[in-house]
Amino acid sequence: MSQLDLFPTDVHLRCIDATTSKRRFYALSIQRTLFGEWALVREWGRIGVSGRLRSDLYPSAGPAIDALADLTRRKTRRGYVTVVGTAS
Repeated sequence: MSQLDLFPTDVHLRCIDATTSKRRFYALSIQRTLFGEWALVREWGRIGVSGRLRSDLYPSAGPAIDALADLTRRKTRRGYVTVVGTAS
């Protein structure tokens, strides 16, 4: 077991509010790049539609995991909930 196995590397969040027709998703994933760096890949948008994509590069897995945890905290404060077992 490696240290990386102790922390989540994939997070899927959803925010659904029927009163305002809000149906959004936010997906976070930590991936190793071809050049040995680590990338925090984010995808977000309306559920059922291809979302926007962004990758942020980090020199090691630690800062990437910290960024994933920070973004997850910020999104849950804004009403997103974690989706377990399904893709967005």
